[in-house]
Amino acid sequence: MVDTTDLAKPAVRILLGSASSIGPGKARLLEAVASCGSISAAARDMGMSYRRAWLLIDSMNKACARALVETAAGGQKGGGARLTPFGAEVLVRYRKMENRASECLQQDLAAFAEFLQQAEK
Repeated sequence: MVDTTDLAKPAVRILLGSASSIGPGKARLLEAVASCGSISAAARDMGMSYRRAWLLIDSMNKACARALVETAAGGQKGGGARLTPFGAEVLVRYRKMENRASECLQQDLAAFAEFLQQAEK
């Protein structure tokens, strides 16, 4: 059997209503907001425009029962953004589901790795 530790994890996308979802990219964006403290810094960190990051966050906030990210306008204390406790909970739960999916698929990933190795020969 092939060691699957170096294989990519499966991409997990969770639908949040009919038009929005959370997947690897949005999860990374939430993590970037949490670590950078602003949407603009998170966008720069991820190599995307502020507008794109803002639209993604807005779509997640609208799709969920409560906001995942809160923003504060600039001023003397400066602006910024942070994950709400609910947003942090959603992110943790998403990462847990992603890890469970990866664990459940280890045998299948190993089989795929063998298929790919056979194709390369």
